[in-house]
Amino acid sequence: MSVAGLKKQFHKATQKVSEKVGGAEGTKLDEDFTEMEKKVDTTTRAVMDIMTKTTEYLQPNPATRAKMSMMNSMSRIRGQEKGPGYTQTEAILGESMQRFGRELGEESNFGLALIDAGESMRELAEVKDALDMEVKQNFIDPLQNLHEKDLKEIQHHLKKMEGRRLDFDYKKKRQGKVTDDEIKQALEKFDESKDIAELSMFNLLESDIEQVSQLAALVHAQVEYHTRAAEILTQLCSKIDERIKDCSSKPRKEYIAKPRTHLDFSISENHNGGIHSARSPGARSPARSPGETIYQHLLHHHRVFPLGFFSRHPPSLHPHPCTNASVQSPMLCLTFVLLSLPQQDLQQPGHQPPWTSRPAALSTTSTRKTRASSASKRATSSP
Repeated sequence: MSVAGLKKQFHKATQKVSEKVGGAEGTKLDEDFTEMEKKVDTTTRAVMDIMTKTTEYLQPNPATRAKMSMMNSMSRIRGQEKGPGYTQTEAILGESMQRFGRELGEESNFGLALIDAGESMRELAEVKDALDMEVKQNFIDPLQNLHEKDLKEIQHHLKKMEGRRLDFDYKKKRQGKVTDDEIKQALEKFDESKDIAELSMFNLLESDIEQVSQLAALVHAQVEYHTRAAEILTQLCSKIDERIKDCSSKPRKEYIAKPRTHLDFSISENHNGGIHSARSPGARSPARSPGETIYQHLLHHHRVFPLGFFSRHPPSLHPHPCTNASVQSPMLCLTFVLLSLPQQDLQQPGHQPPWTSRPAALSTTSTRKTRASSASKRATSSP
């Protein structure tokens, strides 16, 4: 920029500061011009806000919108075609319905209904995509073009007019220091810029029928979308109602209870005193007598009896009177066997009773306790 240009910019800034801070009065514009300027400013803000809100109406998910914008920008940078379109929520819902409907199978009424509903949702998504394309072409794009061309051009003329007004007012305030030719030339430039800005605003405001037509295109697209969507949902409703009638007319299946499994609590040779696994009623083993049950249980705990004890005293030969008792405790089994033994076996001289034969670990422990007790007694009795 030349020195004269810098000087002119400095003069404009000085005049603007004097008007804002010092209260100096500049050249007043007529009311018609001021009114048109307000309407153009309102139109500019309306176009910007409506374009944004329309995009949010068509594509309500902000995260998806941001992802699409980034992918489209990357595609333009790479010189590729436009990225994938917006994923409609109806398509997502329809895909989920069809997936679970196929998993439930054709035998399920709910599964078949889900498949029908999913197909209708897919059709709704296609209709919504058509709405997006039509609204973008016939409403959003024209508004974008209006904002980027006509409104920007008007803002450029207004800005240029404001600069020339400041230059004219600065020179007019310094009349005497500035020649009359310079003041006259500044006034002519200001009037020229004012006329151009006023004409462009007038043309925009008088041709607002174009914006009305664009708005009508939006409404017609919505009507077409909702009409087609109503047809799809009506067909879906008829299918579901017909399916309900068919299901109601079919005889209802009766529930047939299967035989329950039974638990065998008898003591098995393979479980070492545990519980049998569940068996069906037909696979149950024959019932044992209480004496046989006690005998088999004690065989698994033979370490507490001397070798050959059970061969001489089988419990089946001496059944206990409590024949219906369900014996599960080893100590109770031992009690039953001892009560059923002949008295001569228990009173034979030199015969060691079975309950005195214990495992080595238990005998060692009791021996140690006995020796410790005797030592303590001797220590107490010694002077």
